[in-house]
Order: sequence, then C-alpha cells, then structure tokens
Amino acid sequence: MTTAPPDLLDRALGAFYGLALGDALGMPTQVMSREDVVRVYGALTGFEPARDDNPVSAGMPAGAVTDDTDQAVIVARLLVEGGGHVDPLRFADELLSWEREMKAKGSFDLLGPSTKAALDAVAGGTDPKEAGRYGTTNGAAMRVTPVGIAFATGPLPDFLDRVVESCQVTHDTNIGIAGAAAVAAAVSTGVAGGTLDEAFDAAIAAAEAGARRGNWIAGADIAARIAWARDLVDGLDEAAALDRIVALIGTSVASQESVPAAFAVLALTGGDPWRSALLAANLGGDSDTIGAIAGAVAGSVRGLSGLPADAVRTLRTVNSLELEPLTAQLLTHR
Repeated sequence: MTTAPPDLLDRALGAFYGLALGDALGMPTQVMSREDVVRVYGALTGFEPARDDNPVSAGMPAGAVTDDTDQAVIVARLLVEGGGHVDPLRFADELLSWEREMKAKGSFDLLGPSTKAALDAVAGGTDPKEAGRYGTTNGAAMRVTPVGIAFATGPLPDFLDRVVESCQVTHDTNIGIAGAAAVAAAVSTGVAGGTLDEAFDAAIAAAEAGARRGNWIAGADIAARIAWARDLVDGLDEAAALDRIVALIGTSVASQESVPAAFAVLALTGGDPWRSALLAANLGGDSDTIGAIAGAVAGSVRGLSGLPADAVRTLRTVNSLELEPLTAQLLTHR
C-alpha cells in the first residue's frame, strides 16, 4: 500500500473528522426549531449533551456522533473492502444491521425516511438496484464524504459513477444523487488542495451533472440553490444570516434544503471548520446533517490541522473514533 503525502492525508482526515465534528455539535439541536435553539442555548458554543425531551438524540452525551458519521464509516469500509466499489446488497445488509444494533442499545437515532423505505423494500424482496427510486432526502449526501476522499473529480462521469454506487440502494433519484454529488465533489476538491471557492464551483458542476442521473423526481435544482445560497448570506451578521437560512433555504431532511443550507454556512464563515459546524448546530432542524456536510467540506479545505485539537480529542474519546487507518486506505484509490 502506497503512503499518501502528508498534506493530502491531513486534508482527507480533516474532511472525515470535520464530518464527525459537525455531526456531534448538531446532535443536541436536531429536530429543534431555530427559535427553540435560541431559547434553550442562547447560542450554542460547543459540545452539549442532548436534552431528555429530544425525540431523536435523548440520552446522548456531549460530543457523541449520530447516524451521519456511522453511515459514512460504513461507506468507507465498504469502499475499502470492495476495491473502490460499494456493493448495493452488502450496503443494504450493513445499514439494516446498524439499525438493529441501535435499537438494541435503545437509541432513537435510526434510519432516515428514504433509507428506511428503501431497505424495507429490499427486505421484502425488491432488487437493491431498484429500491432507491424514490429517495430524495439527504441520507446519501450525509454519508458520501468517503467517496470524495477516495476519488478525484475528473473525469466527472467516472466520479459520478462512484457517487451513484453509494446512493443507489436508497437514493437513486436526480435529487438524491445531485445532493450527494455536490458534497462529494466539494470534499474531493478540498482534499486535492482546492480553495473553498473551487470547492463551491466543483459542487455546483457535480450537482448539475448528478441531476441527470437516477430516477426523476420533481424538486428544486440543487446546483442552482447552492449558487444562490452562496450569495444569500453575504454581508449579514451571523444571527441574521442563520435566520435567513432557516426562512429561505430551509433546514429539513430534504436534500434541496439541507445541502444548500450547509453551503450557505460555509459561505458565511469563509470555510472555517469549527465556526461552520457550530453555526450549523445553531440552525436547528436537521442540524447534525447540515453540520456534517459543512464540517466535511471545510475540513477538506483546511485539513485536520485546521480543526481544534481538543474537539478532535473529544470526538475520538466519546465515540472511540479512529479514522486514520480507514482514511489512509481510501486515499490509495487516488
């Protein structure tokens, strides 16, 4: 196995740990309204435990990651084991096994709506290559970072083939694929040494191309909404910008909302990983996924060395998270 250059490995680790950082910071505020986040926390300034009344993350300690990180690790492992490919049937089995483990632990942090519907179909005998034909939510985008770490964006059709493999079993639609393609391309560009502006441009181009893949479902164009989100927060202070993101972009599990919302946060912070993840947490809604996406992209541009060392230590300790070996193996495909 060849060894990745130190700067390449630093940016790849920045992407993977950045994902976990945004996920963990957003964990306690997921499914809360922006107003409730402000009422309860004022402004979230770091890791917090989930409140007992949170219907998804109740009982989770400060710094704990959710399904976003867990599923990204599954994608990474399957890519490594599959020689750069994700087998759809194995992926379905892995996701169902993960949910069984979560239920056994008494967790309410389970599969999202598109993923759950697709996997129920697979369990009922549907071909895994057909199960994701209605999936439009952000499950594919939240877990696609390992694809961006493992592969360069060019040639774009080949890159999109890899993205589609990670989407197909649950999110084989123009919307699901466009959202995942945007995130993967932005991460890949950052890992390759690109700037935040270059990551934005790559995301828009990949989302445009990705929207021509999969089963067509009516919905707003993700590439156009990312470009719009880039300018929407320009010149605003953070609180006003977050309110505008909630009001105009939206923070739901819909890919057309949460993926552009993550890019709006990145534009607001100039790609600072800690601030991006933290501001995403203050949005509420699907804050853990918005944070995971923003953290992954920002981390890919700034590198692991650009993440707060104490926060990374917390992520490793609380979650027994060691992403270095997996990340190094992903990079062998570049």
